[in-house]
Order: sequence, then C-alpha cells, then structure tokens
Amino acid sequence: MRKYIYDSLDSELISELRRDGRATISDLSKRLKVSRATIQNRLDRLLSSGAILGFTIRVHETLDQKTVKALMMIAISGHCTSQVIKRLHGIPELVKLHTTNGAWDLVAEINTPTLSEFDEVLREVREVEGILNSETSVLLSSF
Repeated sequence: MRKYIYDSLDSELISELRRDGRATISDLSKRLKVSRATIQNRLDRLLSSGAILGFTIRVHETLDQKTVKALMMIAISGHCTSQVIKRLHGIPELVKLHTTNGAWDLVAEINTPTLSEFDEVLREVREVEGILNSETSVLLSSF
C-alpha cells in the first residue's frame, strides 16, 4: 500500500461505499457535501494507494444458501504477518481477514460457490509462505 494520509473524508467515503458500493459519484458528493471532483479524486487516490482493493456485491442470504462458508484460523511464522496478509488479500474468496490474539494469528472468512472451489482455496492458503498451520471450520447454520 502506497503512503497516503487518510482523513475523516476518506473514512466517510469508505463508509458510504460499504453501505452502497453502487452509489454514483453524484450521490456520494451530495451525501458527503463535497464536490463531485473531490469525490472522484479521493476515490482515485484510495484505489491507487491500495486502501480500496476492489468492489464486491452482497447477495441476500436466501440466494446465498448454497455458498460454502467457513472460518479459517491461521498461525504465522515469525515476522511474516504483513507479507502473509498482503498475499491473502489477493484471494477473492477470503472475504474478510481479522487479526486476533491467542493460539491463532489470523482468522479468515471464506465464501465459495462449491466444495471443489473451497478445497482449492484451502490449498492456496496453505501454500502461502509464512503460514505455519491452519484450522478450518465450515459454517453449517446461522441463527
């Protein structure tokens, strides 16, 4: 990620995009009370700096029931955390990464459309240099 100093407008813009990733530049400028050019410039900088990695969709859970969802706990060797996180961010099926305390260094949320793709993601994660161990639990039901 390139060096960029983030401010409250950047945080508000990211928050608005999390709420509605399809919002237009015009809508965002109205909501944040700044010009369209300001929004476009900020968005360009957030993308080029790596603060925003991409745009995704969220599917209503009734349509998402066939998705294989899991949590993967990951142990990292030594001082490799930054490199491992950077590499894991390149795997689109890892929808979220969390640092944590305790026995595991990271928790990854995994979403795949099929079990065979799930198996591929597990293999890809386990091959990342710096990962010592992992444990994965498939999520069966949500309440």
